[in-house]
Amino acid sequence: MAIQRILVADDEESIRWVLSKALKKQGFHVDLAEDGSQARNLAQKHNYDLAILDIKMPGVQGLELLKQFRTEYPNTLIIIMTAEATMENAVAAMKHGAYDYLTKPFDLTALDAIILKAEKAADLTGEIDHLKEELQDHYSVGRAIIGNSQAMQDIYKILGRVAGSDATILVTGESGTGKELIARAIHVNSQRLGKPLIALNCAAIPHELLETELFGHERGAFTGATERKIGKFEQANGGTLFLDEIGDMPLELQAKLLRVLQEKEITRTGGNQTLHVDVRIVAATNQDILTRVKEKQFREDLYYRLNVVPIRMPALRERRDDIPLLADYFLQKSKQDLGIESMEYSKELLELFKIHNWPGNVRELENNIKRATLLSPHQVLTPADFPDLLEGRKYQRQDESLESLVAQKLENSLSRMNLHEMNTLYEMVLHQVERPLINIVLQKTRGNQIKTAQILGINRNTLRKKIKTLEINVKRGDS
Repeated sequence: MAIQRILVADDEESIRWVLSKALKKQGFHVDLAEDGSQARNLAQKHNYDLAILDIKMPGVQGLELLKQFRTEYPNTLIIIMTAEATMENAVAAMKHGAYDYLTKPFDLTALDAIILKAEKAADLTGEIDHLKEELQDHYSVGRAIIGNSQAMQDIYKILGRVAGSDATILVTGESGTGKELIARAIHVNSQRLGKPLIALNCAAIPHELLETELFGHERGAFTGATERKIGKFEQANGGTLFLDEIGDMPLELQAKLLRVLQEKEITRTGGNQTLHVDVRIVAATNQDILTRVKEKQFREDLYYRLNVVPIRMPALRERRDDIPLLADYFLQKSKQDLGIESMEYSKELLELFKIHNWPGNVRELENNIKRATLLSPHQVLTPADFPDLLEGRKYQRQDESLESLVAQKLENSLSRMNLHEMNTLYEMVLHQVERPLINIVLQKTRGNQIKTAQILGINRNTLRKKIKTLEINVKRGDS
């Protein structure tokens, strides 16, 4: 972006004449103002790439005009001129956002050098703005975040309301629903775009190392600390820190995190210096945090500090209307990555996509499509290219058949029962049906608890608790 239009404001006519002649000779369009008020009026009528302002003028002073320009015309670069070469003037000019500072009398070659540098800065600013637009476009809804369902529309509304604020956000939902994409969308649509977005998975770091990952450490803080380490809070200063799997953070560290959120200060492990940090927190978890709070595994005060704006990401089976959109997006992406020109889905495959329960959610859909695109020798993808889905559907149909059988047996009785009898029936169903159902699925999966939990649509930890509560005998070696 080349500089084209320049405003010169100075109460000395000779200065205005010299600058106007020199700048016009270089091809710039130049407007002249003899005082601050006239400069301000001109700025309201025209868009200036550069303004050269005298620091002392009748009426509105140069520094006051500088402050106004920085607020109202942030894209206009400002050069301040003064006949008084004091430190106070130089500091004040640069402090309030002047691009550069010239002391009268000055050589025109010095001004030429500054304008050349300003043009380069303007080009760089344009590139940064373009990159910001690309980032916002990349993470905008309808691109990285796909979905037109009502559940996703509600989330988009929340994002629009809170992205520009600094409110702390807690994103919940099953694994693979896109919680990190939400964090990135919040960051790139906030005032912190251009500052760091740092992500940390609390479950992926050993508990004894998590504190130094967050807050850093000083050299010699512990055995093996041979040099200073800068933690994630310092790395994210001015930007956003995404804390994934926050529910796995140990209790003793939760207390320290709470203090940082309250005081906005950290201290590196082994250090004494208190450091101020300006960080927006977006946390995420696939756990039921309120249950963790009741079990005393998560601090209640930290939960409320994080849960200022809650966003729940729906499971893919809760927004089946979005599956064709997501499937098409991932297919186009895989084709582009692999250099494949022609590939599409069969109707049968799209129907399979719609009825599959997707325990791994959007991540499972993406990974299956990527693998099939890579391995299939055909231009039309069919259910045969997705053997894992077919196997899972087989167990799902058995589950559905059992559910249908139970419903048929109980349908007539239910209409004649009162509430107390229904509660008794509920207890009976849990005891008589849930236990054999889990046993059947365990047998079909040859004792694979991970696959069993996926088929039943429950968390693996939930399955373990049910196995213990219902006294189900799992053979040694089952996992």
